[in-house]
Amino acid sequence: MPTSPPSRLTTVVAAILGGLLTDTAFPQRNWWPMAILGFALLVVAMRRDSARWAALVGFGWGLAFFLPHIWFANEAVGVIPWLALSVAESGIVAATCAVWAWARRGSTLRERPLLQAPTLGVVWAVGEQVRQVWPFGGFPWGRLAFSQTESPLLRLASLGGAPLVSAVVATLGTLLVTGVLLLREAEVLRGLLAPAIVAAVLGASLLVPLGTNASGGTMRIGAVQGNVAEPGLGAFANAYEVLSNHVAGTEALVADPTSGDLDLVVWPENASDYNPRVNADAQALVEQASQAAGVPLLIGTDRYEDGDEIRERYNEMVLWMPGEGATFAYAKQIPAAFAEYIPMRDVARVFSDAVDLVSVDMVPGSEIAVVPVPVAALERDVLVGTVICFEVAYDALIREAVVGGAEVLVVPTNNASFGYTAESEQQLAMSRFRAVEHGRATIQISTVGVSGVIAPNGVLLSSTELFTADHFAASVPLRTEITVSDRLGDAPVVVFTLLTALAFLAGVATAPRTVRRVRR
Repeated sequence: MPTSPPSRLTTVVAAILGGLLTDTAFPQRNWWPMAILGFALLVVAMRRDSARWAALVGFGWGLAFFLPHIWFANEAVGVIPWLALSVAESGIVAATCAVWAWARRGSTLRERPLLQAPTLGVVWAVGEQVRQVWPFGGFPWGRLAFSQTESPLLRLASLGGAPLVSAVVATLGTLLVTGVLLLREAEVLRGLLAPAIVAAVLGASLLVPLGTNASGGTMRIGAVQGNVAEPGLGAFANAYEVLSNHVAGTEALVADPTSGDLDLVVWPENASDYNPRVNADAQALVEQASQAAGVPLLIGTDRYEDGDEIRERYNEMVLWMPGEGATFAYAKQIPAAFAEYIPMRDVARVFSDAVDLVSVDMVPGSEIAVVPVPVAALERDVLVGTVICFEVAYDALIREAVVGGAEVLVVPTNNASFGYTAESEQQLAMSRFRAVEHGRATIQISTVGVSGVIAPNGVLLSSTELFTADHFAASVPLRTEITVSDRLGDAPVVVFTLLTALAFLAGVATAPRTVRRVRR
């Protein structure tokens, strides 16, 4: 568009303000429209026809967003890892913005400003997808989609998952800027069309149907939030106390008249740091809780094995049957880099000796995230999708569990090391998003909170407070229906990637002509 771009200082300020505003769309504030407005400010900052400048303001936007958004990393592991992760994530944002700067130079996009909006949305979703898988297995925190759990756009998760919702958020933000620029050029019709499209998309999202019926019956699940003596990494030094808290919480759950007849009791990740399959004291405590409950118990613990060259550790959810012991275990498939295992340990130690707190690296499991739970009332096994902690942020892993038969989702997690930061509530928002995306009731259970029960339509039915001992029970619908998002699988990401590549190549191919036209 012929309107001259703002000054460099203005664009830098716009980028930084945009990143800060976008963070407010996420928990704990949940001001979801700020994601659209924050992205709109990034679009303003990228208006100069320079890929290097787009990368620079994208990096600034990224730092302004990620530094406050993942402050919990500073709480858990210190300043250096927090800064390094923020810089790495911002670098991917910068690369995404540079790709867009080239793509928009293509003749098709250059002459059609309204078409630029969905194209940038697609490019942004692909950039987020890169962050989900790289580096070191990826870190998908902060995707625009996860800011929309209070928004009408949440319903779109059932159609195309996080890639679609993020693309739509970015598209709407771009349309707002496009509308303003068109009005400044006296193109009233197209200028008014842009905000009209924004309103139409938000309104149409409310029409997307979300099923909540119990096609597979219902299951009553009890959950225990045992709590720890103090926030921080010190919780790991009090393993028996944490385990005892969950035993006591289970006994309180069973004694609570509101609990009803339970089918399953769930403990969080790391509820028993001592493996009850090999540690006699832990085994006695877990069996005590199991006998009190009288139903299967799903508990979080670790398993150590001697590998070919090094000792290995697995983060597992173990199904414990009263009088039988452990009958099944799911091992976490995506350990968290620099938290559960240390890549390039010698290099990382130069920056922080805290890496040696992880003395045995966690290795990934290989089986899908489902646990078969025998439910006497239904006279059958119910496949429970068991997504451990940060795994809730990864698309394919959860989809694999649901397509593999999971009728309900459980997200066991340990948030003790993150203190009173927003991490636990950010994770709960992701669980709400996944409930809609897959049409499954979801229970998030944490050692210290926030825990909660989520309906298949994403409604938060109940939740707990941070750092309090608590328990709850809920009858949840078991569902076998597969959402459109699950049927499509990776198709949206594949299509988005191809479109991004085509737009980028078209921009590169026509860049010389673009430059000559600008000079004339």
